[in-house]
Amino acid sequence: MARINDSYLKLQAGYLFPEIGRRVKEFTDANPEAAVIRLGIGDVTLPLAPAVLKAFHDGVDDMAKGESFHGYGPEQGYDWLSQVIIDKAYKPLGVDLKTSEVFISDGSKCDCANILDIFDLGNKVAICDPVYPVYNDTNVMVGRTGEADDKGYYAGIHYMPCIGANNFTPAIPTEKVDVIYLCYPNNPTGVVATRGDLKKWVDYALANDAVILFDAAYEAFITEADIPHSIYEIEGARQCAIEFRSFSKTAGFTGVRCGLVVVPEELMGTTASGEKYSFNKLWNRRQTTKFNGVSYPVQKAAAAVYSDEGWTQIKKNIDYYMENARIIREGLTSAGITCFGGVNAPYIWLETPEGMSSWDFFDKLLNECHVVGTPGSGFGPSGEGYFRLSAFGARDNVETAVQRIKEKWGK
Repeated sequence: MARINDSYLKLQAGYLFPEIGRRVKEFTDANPEAAVIRLGIGDVTLPLAPAVLKAFHDGVDDMAKGESFHGYGPEQGYDWLSQVIIDKAYKPLGVDLKTSEVFISDGSKCDCANILDIFDLGNKVAICDPVYPVYNDTNVMVGRTGEADDKGYYAGIHYMPCIGANNFTPAIPTEKVDVIYLCYPNNPTGVVATRGDLKKWVDYALANDAVILFDAAYEAFITEADIPHSIYEIEGARQCAIEFRSFSKTAGFTGVRCGLVVVPEELMGTTASGEKYSFNKLWNRRQTTKFNGVSYPVQKAAAAVYSDEGWTQIKKNIDYYMENARIIREGLTSAGITCFGGVNAPYIWLETPEGMSSWDFFDKLLNECHVVGTPGSGFGPSGEGYFRLSAFGARDNVETAVQRIKEKWGK
């Protein structure tokens, strides 16, 4: 009989968001009249920008004509899309890239998981706590860890607690680690890293031959001028960092699927015999073997995001969500709830009132306010006592949700 991958059995529970969905379904089935407002999972609600939608349609129309039909495209993505991203998203930051260093994908969630294919299981991995669950769970799935302890920490992973006492900023490890996950603006806490913060991580990585996996999925939501949008704004990062970006939240592509990975050509790893080898070549080999590329119409739509017309429309949507974030942050703060984030990120990270556990607050918020959020403990042990609300809602729903919460917990 075929053996399963026993590493999956180490996972303590189902993935966070399906569990939220299960509880919400149970509640709505029992209370069909309840007007439930969902501010939990970070799915967008505004439609695709008109310029993006037109490009999408044009791409589909191209597929209907023999002279413009596209079959298999390059697994790395079309150069014309990579070049647009380089010119419009990176060059304004002072970052120069080659198209051979940009890999178009079907989303950063997949990339954050699939990147583990090119790293040896013997690498010591450092992960923030709380954290986007994909980072932790995929390392368990590939067999890098031992069992979880009573707190939920898996043996073999170096966890970096991010709590109120340290301003949700992870401490530089005192031990040597090989792979470091960083996410800024952060999911779930909504905090950001300064240039000084990122410089410390780059210096550590260079000194320890480590690689930073930098998730910049929310960089378009940064509002403060002095906050870096890319790890490559920091000197030396090309020698030690891989960056992930996503069109999902930036351009509303959660149902369209497009992202990208940047792997600089000078980023090197070490073989078993001690020789240097290019991670760029490894990732290219992985993609050409396991991935067939993003569809042509989707890449046409992605390119339109960075057109003058498209970006103006996209920015309007981002501003809409960030106004939602302000409404949530200020409304809950006025009710006496301690809030973080919501300035440079579409997430508000709050302390659960009355000392409730994260899941108890989830249930109380659902049952008494008919509002759905995300329990902080679902992002890791250090998330206990915290809760995440998303700004990706319709304005009237956001305002109604805040009013309901204020009526329940207002002081």
